[in-house]
Amino acid sequence: MTISRRAASLSRTFVATAMGACLVAGCGTLPGGSGGSGETITVMTFAPEATKATNMPGMTGMAKAYERWVNAKGGINGHRLRVLTCNEKNTPSGAADCARKAVAEKAVAVVGSYSQHGRAFMAPLEAEGIPFIGGYGVSSEEFQSPLSYPVNGGQPVLIAGAGHQLSRACNQVALVRPDTLAGDTLPVLLNAGLRANKMADASDIRAAEDSADFKPQAGEAIAHTTGSGKEKEKEKGCVTAVLGERTETFFDAFRRTEPQRKKPQISSVLGSVSQSLVDRTGGRESPFEGAYLTSWYPVASDPLWEPMRKVVTDFAFGDDTVDPDDSGAQTTWIAYTVLGEIVKRFDKGESIDARKIKRSLNESQPVKTGGLTPDLSWRYQDMRAVAGFPRIVNGQVTFQIVQSGRLVAQPGEQPLDMTPTLVQAPRTA
Repeated sequence: MTISRRAASLSRTFVATAMGACLVAGCGTLPGGSGGSGETITVMTFAPEATKATNMPGMTGMAKAYERWVNAKGGINGHRLRVLTCNEKNTPSGAADCARKAVAEKAVAVVGSYSQHGRAFMAPLEAEGIPFIGGYGVSSEEFQSPLSYPVNGGQPVLIAGAGHQLSRACNQVALVRPDTLAGDTLPVLLNAGLRANKMADASDIRAAEDSADFKPQAGEAIAHTTGSGKEKEKEKGCVTAVLGERTETFFDAFRRTEPQRKKPQISSVLGSVSQSLVDRTGGRESPFEGAYLTSWYPVASDPLWEPMRKVVTDFAFGDDTVDPDDSGAQTTWIAYTVLGEIVKRFDKGESIDARKIKRSLNESQPVKTGGLTPDLSWRYQDMRAVAGFPRIVNGQVTFQIVQSGRLVAQPGEQPLDMTPTLVQAPRTA
């Protein structure tokens, strides 16, 4: 009896100690696992950082700022949010590693992420039924996988929109783009926008994604858009470059090469050119002054972005990677807005897992994003007949121009849904 009583006493002591330690640590249920009211839900955001090509540290930075903000006000519908971040490294193996980490940590979703390597990251997520919400839109799998829930039309609508924008100002267009699988779709999409306005196809100029010398491509672009002869002299040439972070390097080479007597109109898309880039390269004196740009969202000065700006100011804690003018940070904010709205649709205290998030995304009424996008819905009836990109549910673009060192709405141009143009485009994926 003495031994039995002693064992029972030790058992009670162990249980009490373990419960006390758990309360001090703030644990309740396993991260991302099922549980009652107040459980922690785990998500992941991944993006490339410190690579030789495109880097998007502002996306993971924005995700952490959102985590701090939402937890400071009690979580989402009573659930504390745990945000994991991962460096995707701009490699297939890096993208796959991030996806496998999301699986291992029982993430209920991957939110607001960037990767060109859709096959590498979607396969592990699909195997575990983890939804991918609001990716940046640079891989075709984001618009094909039934577990992907894009918040914008990705590169397809931007490039088609650029074709529309340039067709109203140019007679000849040259496209400088990465010599990659993702880059191979760009000429088809740009030409779809040009053809919709009875314009000839653009010249396709390829460049190594991580090149530091674009002088050959700059010379080729000049040759294709200036030409010679009296008829050519009357024509307006346009050069658009979509090279991510290397866009600045290309246009520096272009500026040194272009003929002073006749300067082609330059153009790009948000993500390759940003307000911070214009600021860094001289503001009003920037070589991007007068450049045409296409975007998915309202201009950064629009009051609709004020809630995000306040979160960045109050919760980014001096993280200078988080730029509220950056399209990556903006996309991440919208993606987390979608996640928040979906979680709020569950009953208070209801256990949440990846399967329930996916079902709600598939079946729920449209999600509002505070006017930053059209209302978003991924039900079967909301899918579009775009070859290769059936998951595009938001084909809207806005048209911008750099004036006096600021990105502003292009006068006379309203937001435009590029879906009808893409429906007519040849299959690219």
